[in-house]
Amino acid sequence: QVQLVESGGGLVQAGGSLRLACAASGLTFSSSAMGWFRQAPGKEREFVAAISWSGAYTYYADSVKGRFTISRDNAKNTVYLQMNSLKPEDTAIYYCAAHRARNGGNWNDRTKYAYWGQGTQVIVSS
Repeated sequence: QVQLVESGGGLVQAGGSLRLACAASGLTFSSSAMGWFRQAPGKEREFVAAISWSGAYTYYADSVKGRFTISRDNAKNTVYLQMNSLKPEDTAIYYCAAHRARNGGNWNDRTKYAYWGQGTQVIVSS
């Protein structure tokens, strides 16, 4: 059974940093493209970042480009999201997800992701 477990969320002041982690089990992580999405209250879940199975390619939403960095450690079956220069509008529940296709594609389309974690809350105060 596939499990994705996020951690690292919390309350931080604007301008601060957080590092989210997503530990995966039950799938061949080293062959899985991964993504991060977020959902703010009253809004749809939106794409944040994605990374290819090898880690060689990364993709970002315009709203986080230059502030967030996605990375992975295939030896630890974990994908990370380093979030710097946080803004109140980054407040949301953050979810990691495993892509249906090994080589990914349509990264911002949440229907392309087969498995999802339970989410971790990030609150950025002004």
